Amino acid sequence: MMSPFYTAEHDAFRDVMRRFVEKEITPFAHEWDEAGEFPRVLYRKAAEIGLLGLGFPEEYGGIAADQFMKIVASQELARAGAGGVSASLMSHTIGSPPIARAARSEVKARVLPQVLSGDKISALAITEPGGGSDVANLATKARRDGDHYVVSGEKTFITSGMRADYLTVAVRTGGEGAGGVSLLLIEGDTPGLTRTKLKKMGWWASDTATLHFDECRVPAENLIGEEGQGFKIIMQNFNSERMGMAAGCTAFARVCLDEAIAYAKERKTFGKPLAQHQVIRHKIVDMAQKVAASQAMLEMLAWRLEQGESPVAEICMMKNQATQTMAFCASEAVQIFGGAGFMRGIKAERIYREVKVNAIGGGTEEIMKDLASRQMGL
Repeated sequence: MMSPFYTAEHDAFRDVMRRFVEKEITPFAHEWDEAGEFPRVLYRKAAEIGLLGLGFPEEYGGIAADQFMKIVASQELARAGAGGVSASLMSHTIGSPPIARAARSEVKARVLPQVLSGDKISALAITEPGGGSDVANLATKARRDGDHYVVSGEKTFITSGMRADYLTVAVRTGGEGAGGVSLLLIEGDTPGLTRTKLKKMGWWASDTATLHFDECRVPAENLIGEEGQGFKIIMQNFNSERMGMAAGCTAFARVCLDEAIAYAKERKTFGKPLAQHQVIRHKIVDMAQKVAASQAMLEMLAWRLEQGESPVAEICMMKNQATQTMAFCASEAVQIFGGAGFMRGIKAERIYREVKVNAIGGGTEEIMKDLASRQMGL
């Protein structure tokens, strides 16, 4: 689709990304989904084309990137129709920004180059068994003991949780509420840390885990930012995370649209291609309309972010718009495929299973609406 927001540089990166996805991900997506994981070497291959470094400081191996370069990355990854691969491969985009933004310089220098080169995996650990988006009331505790923090508690639904080398963990170092929350960088081989793999409705190729911290001793220098400033740092992550999810969901919806069009032209019923039945044509137009509207909203918000704005309400609404578009297009695509759409191995079926995780992750639809209404002064 033509858009005034993309330059020759964006287009060149899109070409690189498309070749990477077509060669390194799409042919193996079904196999990896069935296996419940993908090869760790994919991180290094992604780093070689500059994917992992987008938007991170150049001094640590990052690459300068605007909002539209990030959209290109998210949407080209989505062309494989493998949300689990995208989620784990890019888990550093939520796990490492707090490190880049607020960790001590020596911690940045030690950790970020390893992550951005694909040698190490970074993950974010906030959600707990007793609460999801209610960050201000998390229960995992970290008490100071000399030059260490001693961490006890649990985190769950953690993307890349099974094999992450670095975990950015929200902990309670102080009293109740947001003011008692801090962030700690906890290394994956820390004694007392154990992990339990979780089975999911979708995102099969993405490892997801519950993390158990049993008196884990973490060097005090691994504190990210200052004590009691963790909530603020976490909130700074959300705009980027939700924009990334919105970009991906809109692209997954487009994959469903493209797959449905191709199948409707090929499959014949009652003596003619599906595409010649009016009801099918109308379904496809409805899908195309929603994808175009979501993409336009996404790009306008990206432009506003580039101008220095922080349109929190609109980003919350964008996240809902994109996940609802994905849900609609996935459902309609499977309906158009009929029985074939119920069979494992096609993109539309895989995407259909992954609808709900996007509507829940990064803040549920209900939370997005509540945040948006508050920003609107309601």
